[in-house]
Amino acid sequence: MKSLFKAGLVLFASTFCLGQSALADRIIKGDPKPAMIIFSQKNDGGWSQALDEARQKVEAELGLKIPVVENVPENAAAVKPAVELFIDRGHNIILGSAFGYSDAFKELAEKYPDVVFLNPAGTTNGDNLMSYYGRTYESQYLCGMAAGAISKTGKLGFVAANPFGLVNWTVNAFAMGAREMNPDATLTVVFTGAWNDPVKERAASEALAEQGIDVIGQHVDTPTPQIVAKEKGVYSTGHHRDLSEFSSATQCSSVWVWDKFLIPEIKKIADGTWESSPWGAFLSIGQGGTDIACCGDAVSSDQKAQIMKARDEIMAGKHIFAGPLKDGSGALKVKSGEVMGDADLWGMDWFVEGVISQ
Repeated sequence: MKSLFKAGLVLFASTFCLGQSALADRIIKGDPKPAMIIFSQKNDGGWSQALDEARQKVEAELGLKIPVVENVPENAAAVKPAVELFIDRGHNIILGSAFGYSDAFKELAEKYPDVVFLNPAGTTNGDNLMSYYGRTYESQYLCGMAAGAISKTGKLGFVAANPFGLVNWTVNAFAMGAREMNPDATLTVVFTGAWNDPVKERAASEALAEQGIDVIGQHVDTPTPQIVAKEKGVYSTGHHRDLSEFSSATQCSSVWVWDKFLIPEIKKIADGTWESSPWGAFLSIGQGGTDIACCGDAVSSDQKAQIMKARDEIMAGKHIFAGPLKDGSGALKVKSGEVMGDADLWGMDWFVEGVISQ
C-alpha cells in the first residue's frame, strides 16, 4: 500500500507540475483526496449512477481512489456526519450529489475553509464551495430531433417530474428539436410530481401510449418510460444515462458527462488555480454538462447526420432559446435577435408552441 501511495504522489506531481508558489495559494492542504456522498443507491440506473460512473472515470484518469458512501438523505442531520467522517480521514475534496445538500454544504464549507466542496444540482456557493449543473436543454433538443425524425404520427409524449425551470426547459427544448424535424409535431407532457417513482412513471407512459403517441421522452430518474415504450411497441428517448441498456426502444439519450468537468476542476484544485464562482457553474455540452448517446437503429444515417450537425452548431455557440420565440398562447417570449438569459432559463414557467401540458 505504501508503494502504491508513493506511486500515486509521483503521478500527481508529474501530471500537475505543482510549483511552490501554486502550492502556497491552494485552498486544500496536501495532495488532493476526493470523496463522494450520494443521496440514493449508486446503481439507480439514472442520476446517481451517472455520478458514480463519473467518479470511476476520474479515478482512472487521475490515478486516485475516491471512496463513496450512498443513501445519504437530503437533510443536514445525515449529510454533516457523513462528510465530517471523510474530512476526519483526511479527505479535502467533497463531491456531493443533490439539490438537498445545498444548505448543509454551505455550513460545512464555512466550517472547513481548507476543504473544497463541489455539488451538482446545488444552489449554494462560496470561496471553497461551488454548485454546478448542465444545460440539459442542449442535449434534450438533440434527442427531440431524433424523436421528431422517427415519429410516424407527429404525436410525441414526455414524462417529467416537476414543472420547475430546469425541467420545463428540457420539455421545451425537446419540443423545439422535434419541430425542427417535423414542424407539425406536438408534445404532450405528464408530470409525475416525483423524481423517482416507477409506479407513476409507468402510469404516465402507458397513458401516453394509449393516446397514440409513438415516441416518449423523459426527465425522471428511472428507465421505466423506456421499458414501457418497448412493451407498447413505440420508441423512446432517455435521460441521465444511455438508457438503451434497458430497452431497445431507446433511440437517443441525454447523458451526463460529469467526468469531463470534474477532472479539470480537480487538476485546478491541485495546482492552486481553482476559483469558485458566486453563481456556480452552468455547463454546456462542450464544458462537460450533458451530451447525447445517439442514435438507435430507427434513426437513419441522414437523420443522424442532421442531429450531429446541430450538435456541432451548439458546440460552436448556438443558443437553443433564441428569438423570435412564442409560448403556446402565441405571446412573444424572446424577441428576434435576442436569447434567453440564464436567470430567465432557471425561472422558465411557460411552454413553447406545440407543447400540451396538464
